[in-house]
Amino acid sequence: MKKIIFLFALVICITTTNAQTKLYVHDDAETYVENTKTIAILPLHVQVKLRPKQLKDFTSEQIIEMGKSEALDIQKAMYSWFLTRKKRGTLLVSVQNPTRTNALLKKKGIDIHSYDEYLPSELGEILGVEAVISGTYETSKPMSNGAAIGLAVLTGGMFATNTATMNMDFTSTTDDELVVNYHKKIKGTLGSDAQDLINVLMRKVSRRIPYTK
Repeated sequence: MKKIIFLFALVICITTTNAQTKLYVHDDAETYVENTKTIAILPLHVQVKLRPKQLKDFTSEQIIEMGKSEALDIQKAMYSWFLTRKKRGTLLVSVQNPTRTNALLKKKGIDIHSYDEYLPSELGEILGVEAVISGTYETSKPMSNGAAIGLAVLTGGMFATNTATMNMDFTSTTDDELVVNYHKKIKGTLGSDAQDLINVLMRKVSRRIPYTK
């Protein structure tokens, strides 16, 4: 009985956490959008937060590689999402295939996971685009699988077992001006992965940015 009460307390604590959203849109955003033909999605800087017990099972190198792998998955998921919107006619610009984006950067000797020393205008010249998407993505699974499954039985799966925080920038490559910044924290459910969370994040951001209609 004590264990059940404790689990329900956990559910209450988790489900009452408010999601955080911050949005910045440039005053002249519509003009920037009108002058944008193609956007490139750069691999986001990803941090995967693991529980202390999970950390023991991985080396620091493996955790870094995990983040890089997650970054590529997110890049593909975002591209897929944008393509769907383009086909529907709700995206006002084109999006460069990530395979091309990454290949062009690598040909110039640029680490696709470490490009902060380059200005967006420099990257835009290499990629042939008028804007780039960059930012950070933090994901966390704070509960063990056993606890998650136990909570799912009690709540019907209506609780968060995975959280994601995205801080995404749309930057013009013509003058390095930040056009849109979107910061959002969301909660996933049992079994949710990067694709699921990205779909939720992008669905929310699409309602707020000038690149979609």
